[in-house]
This record gives sequence, C-alpha cells and structure tokens, in this order.
Amino acid sequence: MVEQIRARLAAAFSPSALDVVDEGHLHAGHAGEGKGHFHVRIVSPAFAGVLPIKRHRMIYAVLDDLMHHGIHALSIDAR
Repeated sequence: MVEQIRARLAAAFSPSALDVVDEGHLHAGHAGEGKGHFHVRIVSPAFAGVLPIKRHRMIYAVLDDLMHHGIHALSIDAR
C-alpha cells in the first residue's frame, strides 16, 4: 500500500520530497488492528499558493479509491 500511495502522489504532483509511512503499529487495538494508518509528507510546486484544506482535498482526490480499500486513516503534511 505504501508503494501505491507513493506512486500515485509522485505521478500527480511531481514532488521534490515525498515520504509515506505506514503507522499501523502505532494504532494497534484500533479497528483492523491498526492496518491502513498512513502518514504522508509531500512537498510540491503544485501546492504553491494553495490553502492547506485544498491541498488535502487534492491528495484525497488522487487516492480516492484507496480511501475505501486499504487506507483507514491518513495524516497529511503537504507543503
């Protein structure tokens, strides 16, 4: 799943920095034993002048089908 997220974001935003971390181990005991918890840190010119909420919406749009099949929770740091 990490590689799928990374590939989609790289193709959509041509980032200068991109980290995708599986944080499932931090959420043991949650629904699905924490599976599907990820953190994304992305830096891209595509986000220049864009409000943070819009940046998040752009990312969610790229990952839309994964949000229903594999991603349970996603934290985002987009700059």
